[in-house]
Amino acid sequence: MNKPLVGALLSVLLLGAGVAPAAASTATDATTRTDTATAARTDAATRTDTAEVRAKAVTFAGTVALSNCSGSVVRVPSAQPGDPALVLSNGHCLETGFPAPGQVVLNKASTRSFTLLNAAGSGVGTLRASKIAYGTMTDTDVSLYQLARTYAQIESSYGIKALELSAAHPVKGTAITVASGYWKRTYSCAVDGFAYRLKEGAWTWKDSVRYTSACQTIGGTSGSPVIDDATGKVVAVNNTGNEDGQRCTDNNPCEVDENGTVTVRKGINYAQQTYGIVPCVGTGSQIDLNRAGCALPKP
Repeated sequence: MNKPLVGALLSVLLLGAGVAPAAASTATDATTRTDTATAARTDAATRTDTAEVRAKAVTFAGTVALSNCSGSVVRVPSAQPGDPALVLSNGHCLETGFPAPGQVVLNKASTRSFTLLNAAGSGVGTLRASKIAYGTMTDTDVSLYQLARTYAQIESSYGIKALELSAAHPVKGTAITVASGYWKRTYSCAVDGFAYRLKEGAWTWKDSVRYTSACQTIGGTSGSPVIDDATGKVVAVNNTGNEDGQRCTDNNPCEVDENGTVTVRKGINYAQQTYGIVPCVGTGSQIDLNRAGCALPKP
């Protein structure tokens, strides 16, 4: 898990290139270049407009910053305004440390605080947990905190609604945005595919989301919601990436297929699907691992 880092160093690479065009030999050539340049400017303007539309589709509203990670206030489709709100992050972001393989944390008291962000990425208030409702790094890498305030109270105080968890399995090719409350930064790419098993050190996760290379998430982005650009719903939670090209080691997860074949993808990052959480959340935001359809690991 290379994402729950405090004080990670960021570097900005500025690229610039200039190429002097060859001199025009004829008026026709000059006209052709002028038309081409005009078309290029039009295409560039179109791309800019498209990028602006996409940027406006996903904001930071509802995301939170943890002391070492990112997260978001989330709700299942059946949640009621008076239900205690839930915060989604990673299991490896728990203040109690990494859960061991096979370990499940359930209904453990917690007073952890979260900084709630508005659409622009500004902190607007502090939310506090009443307990760790669920946490594990087995099969998935997820934590759910139950807050001391309800969805209605948060919306009334800050005008911010919780992000909804999608109840459907994400689809390859879907345009997504990873929204980090820790860094107040977004990463846009697409679902490249799914890893049957993703193995990192002692932990193994099932059916993990693999990003296309454009999502170069960094330390501190752990726990960020992965949002479907088209629906605005959360489809996964960001959790790791292969940093050095090593095979199945800490900070260097590898993919293992149904036949046991191992694939290493240096520089590629991953998330854990969240649709499987939905059947496990019952009345009053209570985690009930015995509900129909719930397949999250049990203690």
